[in-house]
Amino acid sequence: MSSLISTDLVGLDEDLGGTSTDVIRALAARVAASGRAGSADSLADDAIKREASVGTGVPGGIAIPHARSASVTEPTLAFSRLARTVGFGAPDGDADIVFMIAVPEGADGDHMTVLSTLARALIRDDFTAALRAAKTPADIVQLVDDEVSGEVAETRGATAASAAGATSASSSAADATGDGARRPKLVGVTACPTGIAHTFMAADALVAAAKRLGADLQIEPQGSGTVTPLDPAVIAEADAVIFAVDVDVRDQGRFAGKPVVRGPVKRGVDAPDAMVKEALAAAKDPNAARVGGTAGAAGAAAGSTTEKQGFGSSLKRWLLTGVSYMIPFVAGGGLLLALGFLLSGYEIAGNAATVLTDYSLFNLPPEGLPYFLGAAAFQIGNLSMGFLVAALAGYIAYAIADRPGIAPGFVAGAVAVFMGAGFIGGLVGGLLAGFAAYWIGKPDVPRWLRGLMPVVIIPLLASIFASGLLVLVLGGPIAALTVALTDFLNGLSGTGAIVLGVILGLMMCIDLGGPVNKVAYSFAVAGLSAGSISDNPAPLMIMAAVMGAGMVPPLAMALASTVLYRKGFSQVERSNGTAAWLLGASFISEGAIPFAAADPLRVIPASMVGGAVTGAISMAAGVTSQAPHGGIFVFFAIGNLGMWALAIVAGTVVSAFVLVLLKKFVRRGAAAGADASAEAAEAGSVVGQRSPVAA
Repeated sequence: MSSLISTDLVGLDEDLGGTSTDVIRALAARVAASGRAGSADSLADDAIKREASVGTGVPGGIAIPHARSASVTEPTLAFSRLARTVGFGAPDGDADIVFMIAVPEGADGDHMTVLSTLARALIRDDFTAALRAAKTPADIVQLVDDEVSGEVAETRGATAASAAGATSASSSAADATGDGARRPKLVGVTACPTGIAHTFMAADALVAAAKRLGADLQIEPQGSGTVTPLDPAVIAEADAVIFAVDVDVRDQGRFAGKPVVRGPVKRGVDAPDAMVKEALAAAKDPNAARVGGTAGAAGAAAGSTTEKQGFGSSLKRWLLTGVSYMIPFVAGGGLLLALGFLLSGYEIAGNAATVLTDYSLFNLPPEGLPYFLGAAAFQIGNLSMGFLVAALAGYIAYAIADRPGIAPGFVAGAVAVFMGAGFIGGLVGGLLAGFAAYWIGKPDVPRWLRGLMPVVIIPLLASIFASGLLVLVLGGPIAALTVALTDFLNGLSGTGAIVLGVILGLMMCIDLGGPVNKVAYSFAVAGLSAGSISDNPAPLMIMAAVMGAGMVPPLAMALASTVLYRKGFSQVERSNGTAAWLLGASFISEGAIPFAAADPLRVIPASMVGGAVTGAISMAAGVTSQAPHGGIFVFFAIGNLGMWALAIVAGTVVSAFVLVLLKKFVRRGAAAGADASAEAAEAGSVVGQRSPVAA
């Protein structure tokens, strides 16, 4: 295995700029210069995007920016000891020690183990003190090599589980305190989006805190490498659970019924003592929040209450879970339908089944091979789209009741289609099936019956309840509502269509991939299956307006920063602007996030104005899209492509000009002087001079 770090990747007592973005870009350039990344800008953008989700600073003046990036060719560490400290979001102040971890998409287990070992070492005072005392880059390389030198061999040996799996606060024999009393027993899971650094740092910080507080804590770090699950017997004996996670806990049902304390993974690093104290208190509190689950989950207790969440937040999570699982059916099916129309014309919608039945590759129809392939593409896409409502309902139920909810949810979705209730029926059916499965699985049952509950009894009874209600009571009214909604949307023209386009455009641009953006996108995707060019074009028009408006913010940032007003943006922002051209063209709204993070009060309003313009023009012109994603690269799926392109160009130009005007004439209070200096400075001015938000 090649070395992760070398002297050319180390810098001592250097000034890399005043913001975390500056430091990340400098270290990314260092990685690329060493030949370990194909593009410094691409690596930096990935790391900055990760940094924007949650700061990578940890207590003690340490920062660990990191990213998985397709541009990285081999796992790499870049190091800087800063002469000027920089904020990375740590609760105790700025960082002077920065390790950048760059990992390719397919990093192997050995490298991930080494990287996790380094992350754990960075919370030790002796290791960080040695980094600060190092005299030369070679000293830094030696410190890192000494820390991780034995880790790969250990991982390949019989003791691999201790390196990459569960972390314990004490030996299994240490079950009692000094006075013979039983030590409190805790278990936990740590997980961050990349599974590289914070996952393991939080695990070790929580373990150390538990030891200080006289408790026995075993942690399962769910990192990017091999995950060794906690022993079920250990979970069964635990008094409480700690989840320090930014992503879903894998196989959460193992902990069902246990008192639980939840928090982001960074809290596990920054405030481990507080989380452990809360877990110890929850273990003694009969009213504490508990891990949800069904009777089939190990350790579920009768009468246990689930974690206390607002109904609105839970409902949003359930519905978005269903939509997220449904989207792959839409993406594949919609593109195949569009490809079928491209190859065979719109009349193939009524002929595809007959063509495939009467002809084959060895007996082509008179229209030729392209027509036959178009029929095949259309039919496959049509079948894929047929799963949409069932998948939506099935995974809504799954979000509520875990795996026992899937079957009754899919059945309820199929019944909704049968009743003509459409995606609204799927939403209702999924909720009914999920609630039924959850409540049926809630009571305690005899041991001999537990094995039948999740695979037979819960799916059967929940299907009878949810689908029975749809067939006998709810299906007809929901079908009537669906017809009325379809007629209303199809009847929109003139002002009505424009107003709807404005609303959708505003929603797509207000938070650039956040919750409001996702609501608008989910609305468009959920209705896509009911769309038809000839009979029901409204859902396809909504999809086109949503996708067009979502492309505007990054395209506008690119236009403003690289063409219209270069001197009003720093060198870093101009580099981001160059990348934003492709991101916007691909319908990746998040390409505007670096600009919004640095200057939200001017970027967001400008984006919303442009998005509203695009949505209005798109709806007014009757533009349709049979594809849910892809931007300009799915041009063949767009109806009235010229007007769609005009709508996007118009929105982009309007948004860019509004942003330039805001930057020239609307100052940001404390940042006003910084903006003036940015206009007069040479290219390459420091982002930290423009806005403290960028840090």
